[in-house]
Amino acid sequence: MKTALITGATSGIGRACALRFARQGYRLIITGRNQERLQQVKQQCELMHSEVLALCFDIRDREQTIQAIDTLPQQWKEIDVLINNAGLALGLDKASEANLDDWMTMVDTNIKGLLVMTRCVVPLMIARRKGHIINVGSVAGDTAYLRGNVYCATKAAVKAFSDGLRLDLADTPLRVTNLKPGLVETNFSVTRFHGDTQRAAEVYKGVKPLTGDDIADVACYAAEAPAHVQIAEVLILATHQANASTIVRDTE
Repeated sequence: MKTALITGATSGIGRACALRFARQGYRLIITGRNQERLQQVKQQCELMHSEVLALCFDIRDREQTIQAIDTLPQQWKEIDVLINNAGLALGLDKASEANLDDWMTMVDTNIKGLLVMTRCVVPLMIARRKGHIINVGSVAGDTAYLRGNVYCATKAAVKAFSDGLRLDLADTPLRVTNLKPGLVETNFSVTRFHGDTQRAAEVYKGVKPLTGDDIADVACYAAEAPAHVQIAEVLILATHQANASTIVRDTE
């Protein structure tokens, strides 16, 4: 049985990936900061007969992340797929007006958390000569959009790191995939706007957005591709979205 480790599994794309990979027959290591929601996802996956190990910690904390992987029981260290999903956007302000705490939280989560988790897991994969790293980036990593500044920068970093990691691992059987979702309706915008649900709803008004399940399906497709096939990068957009900032909305 294959094992997938999914960060940020308590909601949105991470939760959808947990459920999708459970249906595919994987056993799961899921991480998140909210113990109650983590247990809910664990129970949902177990209903699909998936064996689940839930680890509650903050991926921004380097020592917690290292300890979580170092103290895994030996049988759980055989990780076949790492899905670096934990990430967020905070604020939508001009760079000259943005909240510095928001900036640091995005950098610590979207970049540093992903880097530390990857550094912990990849050596285990190399030792087994088997593994797949799937990073959840964004269309915003290709082209910045107005007031996206640091969030876009963090996702550009995910793209660059994914490309560099793929180069470093080219002499191994390991694969690296960068998923770049566009407009996905999850808790993403509610988090960005610090709980303002009305403002968050405006983001998706007049267009049918992607769902977490759509992204999870692509992640599973990449993971289940034959061993000689590496899905290096996938840009996933809503039908009426052309890039990070061009969305045609129904105004009727």
